[in-house]
Amino acid sequence: MSASQPLRVRAGRSGDVEDLLALEANFPGDRMSRRSLRHLLSAPTARVWVIAQQRQVVAAAIVLLRRGSYYGRIYSVVVAPQCRGRGLARQLLRYAERDARSLKLRGLSLEVRVDNTAARTLYRDLGYVETQVLEHYYEDGCDGVRLRREFATD
Repeated sequence: MSASQPLRVRAGRSGDVEDLLALEANFPGDRMSRRSLRHLLSAPTARVWVIAQQRQVVAAAIVLLRRGSYYGRIYSVVVAPQCRGRGLARQLLRYAERDARSLKLRGLSLEVRVDNTAARTLYRDLGYVETQVLEHYYEDGCDGVRLRREFATD
């Protein structure tokens, strides 16, 4: 498949667990387990969105929903190293935002490592605002930043 050919977002399914675990290995820490991924793929309080290339998941986003909350939480966004720079994370986030709007949510929030400059830039470009620094947030002691995107109301 050509790098310029757009790839489609689809809902994650149970058969994606191994690919999702391989993507998780790209995080420096705080990785999800097989058990957690299986649970999230079937949980009514989670949305797992993936992009596959030649039947292999190369990008994924997980959004958590909480009953009674007006905000979804972006729990994870990851793109395989060989597919970075192609706009896949942006595509997943836009898809997740459309889904959140369809659920009548007011916005999305997330946490990201302070040293993840690429992700922070992407979120800023998409309208996410950094609201709080989270000292020693990650298991390796790295600080985090909480971000939120409010959807425009009609």
